[in-house]
Amino acid sequence: MNKPEFDADVVVVGGGMVGGLLAAALSLDKSLRIVVLESAEPTPFDPGSQPAYDLRVSALSIASRRMLEAVGAWDGIESRRACPYRDLSVWDGEVGGRTDFHARDAGVPELGYIVENRVIQLSLWDQLQALPNVECYCPATLESIDAHADHVTLKLLGAPKSRLKARLVVGADGANSLVRQQMGISIETTRYEQHALVANVTTALPQQQITWQRFVPTGPQAMLPLCGSKASIVWYHNEAEVIRLKALDEEAFISELMDTFPQELGGINSVEARASFPISKAHVDSYTANRIALAGDAAHTVHPLAGQGVNIGLLDAAALAETIINAQKAERDIGAAQVLARYERWRRFENNLMIHSLDAIHKAFGEQPQWFKQLRSAGLNTVNNVPFVRNRLMLRAMGTEGDLPQLARL
Repeated sequence: MNKPEFDADVVVVGGGMVGGLLAAALSLDKSLRIVVLESAEPTPFDPGSQPAYDLRVSALSIASRRMLEAVGAWDGIESRRACPYRDLSVWDGEVGGRTDFHARDAGVPELGYIVENRVIQLSLWDQLQALPNVECYCPATLESIDAHADHVTLKLLGAPKSRLKARLVVGADGANSLVRQQMGISIETTRYEQHALVANVTTALPQQQITWQRFVPTGPQAMLPLCGSKASIVWYHNEAEVIRLKALDEEAFISELMDTFPQELGGINSVEARASFPISKAHVDSYTANRIALAGDAAHTVHPLAGQGVNIGLLDAAALAETIINAQKAERDIGAAQVLARYERWRRFENNLMIHSLDAIHKAFGEQPQWFKQLRSAGLNTVNNVPFVRNRLMLRAMGTEGDLPQLARL
């Protein structure tokens, strides 16, 4: 049970998408007191001004929408900007096999939504400000963590309090997690040979409401629809080629796009922004330590070819919140190793499955002998022609299959 000497039951380090959802989900239990530490508030977004799209967008699954709805954040996303997509196409650029997924086959209006990360964080941040059992310390920086048998002490910079005492601390502070580093939790990271070039473009075609990806040996070429005649282009290639492409002027870059990307892209009228980043996969040795838990990118990163990174991070948050709330209701110690072990078992299995599945897809579409290419292409065609298999894969992509937390099953 809660003791008066604690400043909070749970301190969430990181107020981004994963940390925001976790804090909002924990707040559903009014007996819990939550503090969120965040270094900077998200940049404001005025829907009336139609600002330029951010380069950082995510493909939210149906499960992610359910979780965001459950904590009251989805309305804030829709009122700002979210682009639904109803179809998803994947095809082999070398041999020609193809699989097409359609929302109508799953009996749902959409397969998912392309949303700017800033919009997701802002909508969650709005919710957190209004919750009576959540305090947001922003700007605030974690200086150190001292974990004991029955509590954790955090030393802070720039916060209303210089020290906090809590029953549990959650690191939702990204791939370079300071919580993970402070607790000495090791992480195994593998860098891929590919980099990703991301560009926001204005298209000659109207909004297509389809997301597609063509696989070629140098890496996938993808189009994510944005609202109106806008799209987010993701172009995977080796580092040297991505550096060259990013340095081109707008006219030359459009020419390269038109020469390289499939005709489904249509014409490109302008390029609004470009950026690139290296690609890696990573998984921690342990999701937990003494009264510490990790969630989202602090615990794992995946190849972004299927856009599942944010979705599995949000599932981490919902699963951890459910684990903590169940322990609280049972009057158990929410920071006890036995309680946190349930979360670790739950999410490690699901995340391992995703990490290895995406890694296998990446390798399958790399340089391969001709017999393998033919087999790969036949596999795509078979999936497309067998509705049961196609629909099962579609449900998995929508996040509605697997050992889901309650918030994702609503």
